[in-house]
Amino acid sequence: MIAREQIHAVLDHPVYDAEGKKVGDAKHIFVDDATGLPEWVTVKTGMFGTSESFVPIKDAALVDDHLEVPYPKSTIKDAPNVDVDAGGHLSESEEHRLFDHYGIAWDDAWQQANQPGEGGWAHGGTGTGTAAGTETGTATGPMGTAEGFAAGGAAGRAAHTDDDAMTRSEEQMHVGVERTEAGRVRLRKYVVTEEVQQTVPVSHEEVRIEREPITDANRDEALSGAEITEAEHEVILHEERPVVETRTVPVERVSLKADEVVEEQTVSGEVRKEEIEVEGLENPDDPDARGRKY
Repeated sequence: MIAREQIHAVLDHPVYDAEGKKVGDAKHIFVDDATGLPEWVTVKTGMFGTSESFVPIKDAALVDDHLEVPYPKSTIKDAPNVDVDAGGHLSESEEHRLFDHYGIAWDDAWQQANQPGEGGWAHGGTGTGTAAGTETGTATGPMGTAEGFAAGGAAGRAAHTDDDAMTRSEEQMHVGVERTEAGRVRLRKYVVTEEVQQTVPVSHEEVRIEREPITDANRDEALSGAEITEAEHEVILHEERPVVETRTVPVERVSLKADEVVEEQTVSGEVRKEEIEVEGLENPDDPDARGRKY
């Protein structure tokens, strides 16, 4: 069990489940009104810590800089939704729902708390708040909030000591980040056909008639045949034509790489703070002192 002196070491520190997985950070501790002993701890869960779940603290252990509870993370996150700010107390019905969720028998827990000797943890200490008894012997608001543990404790001390000072507390917002999957990108290769035009030089043969006069040099060749006859001569013409051939060659390599880009996002939330108001102070030198808030 966590002692009252250890509450400050628990608040705003990590909470781990029975399997060693981090559940979230401890934000509030609810103590028993009759005994003043810690009985429930609230843990911030979900993205940006938007959810707050109640966990029994009786069997929890403070290890190094974190709190270990004997319950799995899934059970903690599925705990009944209880308004943490509802007057700073748990109602009897709310506590019954929480006991049922964590498999704790209400009657057994009360009997164990009130057994004689040191085993009955309900016998020790006095509460920081008032205890309101019911017919079943339980408190209607069995837990006092430890969210304002310092403030509540200071108020309790002021009621029982001669201390003339008050402690003013306020909530501070702590914003964290968690890594989530935003999307997936795949490389997919497919084939497309496109028209390609390319100009190449081609050649062909054409017929040209050449005439040359009879000279002494070619006279014998010209008179070698019959004097008058019919004849024909055939010439084969050639030309070049484009021939298209495709070859597959590698042109480039394409890969995917993820670059981390840091950008700023603004988040907002509500925080509470205590204010101290001066009443009944009459100071002629400071007429505005009455009702001043600090």
